[in-house]
Amino acid sequence: MKTKVAVIGSGNIGTDLMIKVLRLSETLEMAAMVGIDPESDGLARALRFGVPVTAEGVEGLIAMDGFDEIEIIFDATSAKAHVASAARLAAYGKKLIDLTPAALGPMVIPAVNLRDHVDADNVNMVTCGGQATIPIVAAIAQVVPVPYAEIVASIASRSAGPGTRANIDEFTETTSHAIEAVGGAERGKAVIILNPAEPPLIMRDTVLALVNAPDEATHDEIRASVERMVGQVSEYVPGYRLKQQVQVVPVPADQPVHTLTDTPVTHQVSVFLEVEGAAHYLPAYAGNLDIMTSAALRMAEAMAATKKQVST
Repeated sequence: MKTKVAVIGSGNIGTDLMIKVLRLSETLEMAAMVGIDPESDGLARALRFGVPVTAEGVEGLIAMDGFDEIEIIFDATSAKAHVASAARLAAYGKKLIDLTPAALGPMVIPAVNLRDHVDADNVNMVTCGGQATIPIVAAIAQVVPVPYAEIVASIASRSAGPGTRANIDEFTETTSHAIEAVGGAERGKAVIILNPAEPPLIMRDTVLALVNAPDEATHDEIRASVERMVGQVSEYVPGYRLKQQVQVVPVPADQPVHTLTDTPVTHQVSVFLEVEGAAHYLPAYAGNLDIMTSAALRMAEAMAATKKQVST
């Protein structure tokens, strides 16, 4: 039997996630779509797909027939809303997968630390920028220590809905922390750019890491590690790819970047990525949404599989 799931949030991310569950998952079943706007496109689409809906938020979900059978709940609302929802749902024993920057539970990047937190009650999927770039920081850290890592996530302005725009501060704070806690950098910094270009451009990400790697053999190991990681992420995000070859260049002794860390560094690693969306609900340029929903789907399927193994 499939594991029943619910999605809280009938906006862009929640709707895309619902469609992924319906189209792609062999182990999950959509049991409820939850919103607060009865006229939202997400609730209307859910009804057309035969998914039970409520426009009464979390209280409406709890009151729905079949709520007891739901095992996993995705939250695709906002950081502030997730804090309230998590508190309200705590007594019901559900697994929560948080797609907001609230970061109440452990932060998960599937290609890096999924297995470490598959039994957690509330996992946080960090941010779109974090999902795209932290695997690269982790790949570099697997070869050499990373005293400093900085990421820049550029997304199409059209793909940034009200929830994203209301959580810009949380985005940078959560991503910066995850660069350190999950990616393994000693110090991390995150920047997000809402690109107003028309026609909209797909998501592009830059990872800059300062390392101490004076020999060419280590440079080759870094490149190989990054390429392996890109392959692992692309298994669940098909549109995830390197934009160009990984660059490892010397850092001149008088360059200002030395002020970013107290640890001596010799080289800067530059990795340029792009993420094209699968266009299940939104256009292909919305790779920032696609990578979040794809990562959340991968996490839910792992949770469901682990629970079934335990029960058998």
